Formats: sequence, C-alpha cells, structure tokens
Amino acid sequence: MDQSTLVSIVREQTNRALWEVRNVINCIPDAIWEKPYCEAPCWQHVYHMLHSLDMWYINPRAQDYQEPSIHTANLNNLDISPEKTLTRTELDHYFADISQKLSAYLDNLTDEALLTFPPDCEYTRFTLILAQFRHLHSHMGMLMGFIIAETGLWPRVLGLEGPFPAGKYDKYL
Repeated sequence: MDQSTLVSIVREQTNRALWEVRNVINCIPDAIWEKPYCEAPCWQHVYHMLHSLDMWYINPRAQDYQEPSIHTANLNNLDISPEKTLTRTELDHYFADISQKLSAYLDNLTDEALLTFPPDCEYTRFTLILAQFRHLHSHMGMLMGFIIAETGLWPRVLGLEGPFPAGKYDKYL
C-alpha cells in the first residue's frame, strides 16, 4: 500500500470502501430488495447511500452536477416513500458510474488541493471525502445489519490489510 502521499492513502481507502459497497449490495437477498426498513425499501437505502456518495464526495454545490438518469424528486430521501422501484441493474450501473467518476477525480487530486475549497462550496475537499466515508459506512452498517438479520451471514469486508479477492470468491465471511 502506497502511503507516500495523502491522496494515495485516500485513493486506497476509497477503492477498499467501494469494493465493500459492491460486495454488500451483492449480498442483499432478492427476498429483501423491496422489504421496508424504517419505512423505506432496502433498495432505497442503497440508492440514498450511493446518491450521497455521488453528490457529496467531490462537491455538493457543483453547478454542473447532474442527477443520475434513474433519479426522481426525493428518491434519495429516506423519509419519503418512493414513487418507483429501482432494479439491481439500475443500481449496478449507477455504482459503476460513481466508481469511474471518483477514480477520475482522485487521479487528478493532489495533496495540496485537499485543503482547498471546491467552487461554491463551504467545505474543503478533504472534509467532503471524510464526511462521505462517515456517511457511507453508517449506511453500510445498516445494510449489513439487514443482511445479517435476514440471512445469518456476514458480508465480507477487506479491512485495512485484507487483499482484494481475485476471481471467484465467497462474498460472505
């Protein structure tokens, strides 16, 4: 693991977090995809988590931010019942788009830029990234709890030192 720059650490931890997000989503049984938790279907919890990552990791005030094509008003709001259902395929595509977007962002980010403010934003880039790690893993914990309660299985995580699985792997610990 490259720890020679702050950005290399952020990149590594973001890659680990995204791998875990992908795995947890893959662990959600079809039987609970639409099951409500705190009055929101499981898939909406996933969408809320991804939408926040998409909007807030880079710059929530970006004038050129575009909602994903699957978005409708308040779809990311867990306090409002959705008017439509998102499929796994739709969320898989959205996740892939976010992963590419974050990778491109991190490829161009420097240590010096971490403490600067994105345009029209009151938070530094580093603050936004750390806040998204906090938010992301709060929701990951909830999703893992839903999965564990329903299946008795614990989704695999990488931690700080675990290798990224290559090829076919068991998605549970």
